[in-house]
Amino acid sequence: MVAPILVLAPHGRDAEVIRLVLDEVGMTTRLCADLPALCDGLARDVTALILSEGALLRAGMEPLIACLEAQPPWSDLPVLVLTARGNRSASKARWVQFQRLGNVTLLDPPLHAEALQSAAQSALRARLRQYRIRTLLADIERANDELEGRVAERTQSLQTEMRERRKAEEALQQAQKMEAVGQLTGGIAHDFNNLLQVMLGNLHLLRSALSADEALLRHVTMAVTAGDRAAALTRHLLAFARRQPLTPRSLDLNALVAAMSGLIQQSVGESIRVDTALADGLWRTWADANQVESALLNLAINARDAMPDGGLLRVETSNTVLDETVSDAQGDILPGRYVLLRITDTGSGMPPDVLERAFEPFFTTKPIGQGSGLGLSQLYGFARQSGGHAAIRSQPGQGTTVSLYLPQHDGVDGADSSVPAVDAPSQDPSRNDETILVVEDEALVLMLWVEALEGQGYHVLQAAEPEAAIRILESDTAIDLLITDVGLPGMTGRDLAEVARGLRPGLRVLFVTGYAHYAALEPDSLGAGTRMLSKPVGVDTLQSTVRALLDGDSA
Repeated sequence: MVAPILVLAPHGRDAEVIRLVLDEVGMTTRLCADLPALCDGLARDVTALILSEGALLRAGMEPLIACLEAQPPWSDLPVLVLTARGNRSASKARWVQFQRLGNVTLLDPPLHAEALQSAAQSALRARLRQYRIRTLLADIERANDELEGRVAERTQSLQTEMRERRKAEEALQQAQKMEAVGQLTGGIAHDFNNLLQVMLGNLHLLRSALSADEALLRHVTMAVTAGDRAAALTRHLLAFARRQPLTPRSLDLNALVAAMSGLIQQSVGESIRVDTALADGLWRTWADANQVESALLNLAINARDAMPDGGLLRVETSNTVLDETVSDAQGDILPGRYVLLRITDTGSGMPPDVLERAFEPFFTTKPIGQGSGLGLSQLYGFARQSGGHAAIRSQPGQGTTVSLYLPQHDGVDGADSSVPAVDAPSQDPSRNDETILVVEDEALVLMLWVEALEGQGYHVLQAAEPEAAIRILESDTAIDLLITDVGLPGMTGRDLAEVARGLRPGLRVLFVTGYAHYAALEPDSLGAGTRMLSKPVGVDTLQSTVRALLDGDSA
């Protein structure tokens, strides 16, 4: 719909005549009684103004000029002024005043209807072009806003993507570093375990042979004790490197802390005093002992690094009950009964910005080049996976306290105690026809196992590589049990077992490994007729496990 033309001609019937003349060509008009009414009409869309000179002179032009100067940039409203009858030169003298109205056209008398209609139609065409410009400008502005919005959104998306990429790159670098450390640690532990296997195995055989010589037996026993300590150290290394299958069990934290107190003191050095406060009547908990040991050792090393000039390291255990109101900055803690392991040092402490990020994945509180350790984020993840929680308090210059909450477990006492060595069963002549195939690439270990099993009356076949073992399995020789190392050249022990059972269905298998990198060999994944032992294996343990497998016990 075309906007109206505002008319201000209060003298006589001029306004009505203008309306009638413009109605003939289909143009809409709106008659204004005075100048304020005309200015109010400019608040809406208007095609043009038709004003009589007399009306402007009487009312004054300043209010109208102010309204016209306030037009938006696209608008240049046409103004038609009907000049008064009289001296033409006088009208020309007022032209300067009329120019202040902007897009003004003077219509002198006598004014014919056709001239007024033509001038109004010309003003309409000019105004319609301005409206089209307004629409285009609005479209351009909307497009510009949309473009700026898209640019801002894409910029934010790119910034987020770059931040995520940087985080991913940092996480990858950290993961690669930990993987390299794990491989190095696991490889060293594997070779070390093979050496311990030979030493401890021969010491066990020697101890059996010297049972009547107490003087020599005492020396052998001391050597075995030292070997067992070395084996425990190897287990710590493997657990620390997360390269051994670990399983939760009913655990006595007091016994664990007491057993590790010596190792902790050695790790932190003589300048740091280690105190333990073990609660009486401590509940048992359900956790992975190796993980708890690794966490405790790692926290002790962190405390040592925070106390270069010495200090106090306190390890406490206690029972605690948490209710629904307990929470911390890392999230809600499930209410319940927990066993608390708390480690406190008098070191340098952490500033608030470091403390805030202490449990973030891949964030380390140690300077670059001073090692990474287990990491507080892994400690927190281990606690949550165990159904517990971890919390940390620290202030610069006032030390750090790390609390590990592990859920109470009503388990059987002694579930976490080490299994006593089983006396080697006496030779059973009725079973001398049982044949065992032993596959081990370490010659000294192979020699030890063959001798230990032959000493029990078994017929033992041996192979130093998988290919030789497969040739034996493909023969007609009867085989009752396969004993194989996991890490074999060219083929894993599990692959060899699959080949063996393909050739001899139902064959019993005993895996022995010093480097349990193979997650597929975790105890939960072993099927019937299968057992696994971790090096170093005591000769008596090997013999009893073999006997149990041959008797049909794979539990």
